[in-house]
Amino acid sequence: MEQVTEFIHLILDSSSVWMIFAVVFVGLFLFLWLIKHITFFYLRRLSNKSRFSLDTIILDSVSRPVTLIIVAASLSLSELVLIKIAEDVSTLETTFTVVSKLAIVFAIIIFADQFTRKSLCRYSNSSPMLRSSGNLVRGTVRVVIYLIGVLIVLSTVGISITPIVASLGIGSLAVALALQPTLENFFSGIQMLADKPIRVGDFIELDTGEQGFVDKIGWRSTWIKMLPNNTVIMPNSVLAQSKIINYYYPEKQLSVPVDVGVHYDSDLEHVERVSLEVAREILKTHKWGIKDYDTFVVFHTFDNSSINFTVMLRAQEYFNRFFIKSEFIKALHKRFAEEGIVIPYPIQAINLTQEGSASAFSAKDVKSD
Repeated sequence: MEQVTEFIHLILDSSSVWMIFAVVFVGLFLFLWLIKHITFFYLRRLSNKSRFSLDTIILDSVSRPVTLIIVAASLSLSELVLIKIAEDVSTLETTFTVVSKLAIVFAIIIFADQFTRKSLCRYSNSSPMLRSSGNLVRGTVRVVIYLIGVLIVLSTVGISITPIVASLGIGSLAVALALQPTLENFFSGIQMLADKPIRVGDFIELDTGEQGFVDKIGWRSTWIKMLPNNTVIMPNSVLAQSKIINYYYPEKQLSVPVDVGVHYDSDLEHVERVSLEVAREILKTHKWGIKDYDTFVVFHTFDNSSINFTVMLRAQEYFNRFFIKSEFIKALHKRFAEEGIVIPYPIQAINLTQEGSASAFSAKDVKSD
């Protein structure tokens, strides 16, 4: 309090000195600010000609911090002038030193925040981890940077951070117990980010039966946009412990089995040849088919009224399989009709001759007569 009083008295008693200080500070700031703009103008022209993006990110991130450094430099130089023309400025010298240090610390914090945020945004498309959970990564990094920055600021102004760190260690335990569900969801999101079972844009199926595209992986929950255009919001802790079918992992292509049945009197070699011809034609002509896929036919069941087999197709992704299967069924039905291959209706026959059934019925007829 006494230092503040001395500071106020010094200002009132040295108005002319302060006028000189203000003029010097403003002059130095404008001079350095002009040099900054001229330098950045030519650096941006050079970065526009470069094929690298890192230089542009650095220039965008360093613009505001350089302004703070200019303020710190102008303040320090003006302080030297003030020392020359004033008799006792020890209190002011300490104040200016602290303000200059704070300006430099804030410049470093802002640069670190801007650089990491812009870098993560720039490389999010090329990194599967950033593409799936970019918001979570950016938020975590930003919290860490600002937490470290606050501790450095407190240390700069003369506040011991050792008790604060010790208090944070004790307080974090209480916070962890109070926010256990929230922290569980947060660390589950970190776990999914590291393990990468799902990514933004993947088409997945939950163990509860819901299907949809992963829209967002956040701090607390994961948003899954379903085909009817509604959204399922799953807590990260629940999702991390659930069984998930990811139809886009390890790749989007997937097989499309189509079950078919033909009459027992059919020539199976002919049936197989016709089915393969139709399947290859569909895969070549359909926009979502895999043209170079080696399709095949497998006969597997003597059913009640048909011999069943499976034709294996291949689609570019899960959602396309319905359309390829539909086109194949229509084309195969038409081709079977042209080739005279019969797809039988389900038939159930009553066998009256087996195990004496016919004689039993004849005896009943005689008694009734």
